[in-house]
Amino acid sequence: MNLYDLFMKRRSVRNFKDQEIPQDVIEELLDAANNAPSGGNIQPVSVILVQESEARKELATMVGEQPWVRNAPLSMIFCVDFLRIKRWASMFETDFKGEKAFLHFLIAYADLTCAAQNVVILSQSHGLGSVYIGTILDVIDRARKYFAMPEYVLPMMVLSIGYPKTVPKKVPKLKREVIAHREKYRELSDDQIKRAFEEKYGSFEDNLENYLHRTYVEAVEAEKQQKPRWADMKSIKKEMKKLNIRSNAQFLFKLRYPSDEMIKLNEIVVRSFKNAGFDFF
Repeated sequence: MNLYDLFMKRRSVRNFKDQEIPQDVIEELLDAANNAPSGGNIQPVSVILVQESEARKELATMVGEQPWVRNAPLSMIFCVDFLRIKRWASMFETDFKGEKAFLHFLIAYADLTCAAQNVVILSQSHGLGSVYIGTILDVIDRARKYFAMPEYVLPMMVLSIGYPKTVPKKVPKLKREVIAHREKYRELSDDQIKRAFEEKYGSFEDNLENYLHRTYVEAVEAEKQQKPRWADMKSIKKEMKKLNIRSNAQFLFKLRYPSDEMIKLNEIVVRSFKNAGFDFF
């Protein structure tokens, strides 16, 4: 398979076989992460490997009862790590104050995502599947305590990896022409934006079961594997009716990622950053 096909066939996998990943493959994945682009080649990234059963179970619980995190033979926690750099700088009587500089953090976070995506693509080439878990950001303090992360180390992303039982056939995406701008930004009209998202998601008025299978894969897969409370289809449909959801946008920003709730999380995230010694807010 050529590299373009590898990218085009990548899917988020949430249903894993009970099969260990060979150690030499894991080492290659770490090499791929370590060789990712890094601003100034400072490499402010650390990766915690989670493979033991109890740790997998605890991680799955803390990120919102996501069964694929428990079932995956390997999860990688990608961390912004300024401790290593600060200690190195102090050995040579100089200061690194990345924890006080928002720009340093943004560059470090970009480094981290590059490292994680290197792992995603190399995993794919080994016949593995992976899925990003962003809800670690809701529980930074809890994750830091359980995984013994010291000051100036922040868990930012989890990548769960394993051999797929099933792979989603298709994931709705915007068309290339919608995201590409030639030379200058091209602002779309309301009609163009509406049509772009309708082409991505399909008609909301179609069969609701089919719609949820297309757009809320997490809930569908979770209900099959573990049936956590948040993935109960009857409850989801009931909540949709209660909130009078009649469009794709309303489904996303009233139910799946409620805008007001996302804003409320600001306080939790800022407090967790400060607890880890980051003070650029």
